[in-house]
Formats: sequence, C-alpha cells, structure tokens
Amino acid sequence: MTLSARDIAETRSRDELSETTSSEAAGDVVTSSELLTVHSARALAGRTVVFAGHGLPTLAVSLAQNTVAPDIEIVYESGVTGARPPVMPRSISDSILVPGAASVMPMTHLFNYVLQGQRIDVGFLGAAQVDKYGNLNSTLIGENWEHPDSRLPGSGGAIEAMAGAAEIFLVMRRHTPRTFVESLDFVTSPGPKKAAEAAVGSMPAGAGVTHVITDMGLMTRFAQDEELTLTAVHPGVDPADVVRQTGWSLEISPDLETTPPPTPGELALLRETLDPTRIYLR
Repeated sequence: MTLSARDIAETRSRDELSETTSSEAAGDVVTSSELLTVHSARALAGRTVVFAGHGLPTLAVSLAQNTVAPDIEIVYESGVTGARPPVMPRSISDSILVPGAASVMPMTHLFNYVLQGQRIDVGFLGAAQVDKYGNLNSTLIGENWEHPDSRLPGSGGAIEAMAGAAEIFLVMRRHTPRTFVESLDFVTSPGPKKAAEAAVGSMPAGAGVTHVITDMGLMTRFAQDEELTLTAVHPGVDPADVVRQTGWSLEISPDLETTPPPTPGELALLRETLDPTRIYLR
C-alpha cells in the first residue's frame, strides 16, 4: 500500500502527540531558537531557490515559505527539490519530503549539476566555527588532526554550497569567542578570498558568506575582501557585548539597527503548525 503525504503526516502526528511537553514556549517568551529561525526566514525575502542544510535552516526556509517567500524552492542535500512537506522533516533525508516533490535525484546528480552555475540563490548552513571572512569549520576542534578535542561531522554539502551558491547565509546558535574565531582550527569550507589565496583549483565567483544570524544579532559581509560587520542587534543586546563575544576586533556598522521582534503570527506558525513537537526548536 502506498501512503500519501497526508497519511504519513497524520500517522506521525498521532505518534508524536505524546512527545509534546511543557518545553514549548509559553505566552510571549521567545526562545533563542525561535529568534534565530524568524530572522533567518526574514532574510530570505526576495530569494527564489535555497539549498537548505540540516537543523534550523530547514525550519527557517519552511517559515519563509509561509511568510516572506511563498514561492521559494527548497533544494535538499539528499537530492529532493521543490518539496512542501505537510509536517517538518526530521532530517534532510526524511521520506516525508518525497510525496509531491518536484524531483528526487541521486546526490551525485544534485552536486554535479544542480549546485553548479549559481543556480542556487542562497546556501543556508551552520558551522562549528567561522572567521572574520566567512570561512567555515565543521571538521574538528583542536590543533591535533590525529587527536582533536572534538571530531565533527565534516563538510557534508557545505563546501559545494559555498562554491556553487550565489551567497551563503550562516545560522549560529551561540555567539561566543569559541565559535567566532580569529583563526579556524580547520578550514572545511573556504570562502572566495581564502580559496583565491590558496590558488588550488578554482572556485566559482559566488559571494561566500554574506549574512550571519546569531543569538545576539546580525552580521553582514558586503564584499569578498571585507570582514563581517555587526549590522543589527536583538532587543536588549548591548553591541559591546557582541564585540566581547567575538574572537576578532569586530567592526560595528555606523547604521547599527535593532531587529524587530518576532510577531505573534510568526511565533504561532512555528509553535503550532511547523514544529509543534519542537524537533528543531529545542
């Protein structure tokens, strides 16, 4: 018997009903994950095709589909494109993505063809470390390759997204000197400037990391040879605290803004429709 997307969604909803706990945000209290997701979704206004990494980027793109970018097309690393799942996928390879999708292809085809030629407006990624030029580390923490302090999952599709997407949006759950560093422990995904300096092979002329969304505010890179600049802080955040929590001498924009808080409508979509069991809003 073949199950429809609705059948799968209803079955999952019944199975997950008992998993809903008091961890859901109550009233107007906004969690860090909700804040990150809302501002990540807002950043997608005007974009048409996005490569979604695992975790909050997936949730943010789904929120954007329901708010600022209703026609945006999602490309998942697993090879699924154009999906509009009725419930949040547990991962980028969740079978809930398949019913109704525009196409399902092998990952080799996705990376060899779809991600080439800057057909992707935005690659939405996370990382363990980022430096001032938007180079990313998702490989290891520590100076010893053989015996690192922590061995991380690795690139996944991050380096291909960095090379092939027109620009990269980065979501970082915690803004600390350990995540925003002067020098990466390992360069997993080099930005255009780093790749050009290495002079090994070639990288397409994408812009690299242009926007970084954190629990303290928003950072922007305006050109390939420029550093990330603090362009907005969340309500109640002191810009001086953001500078202290950054591992390099962070520049503050003279036009620094305060981000508008999430609206009741955005929060209701996240809590009641998109992620009621808090798969990503942990």
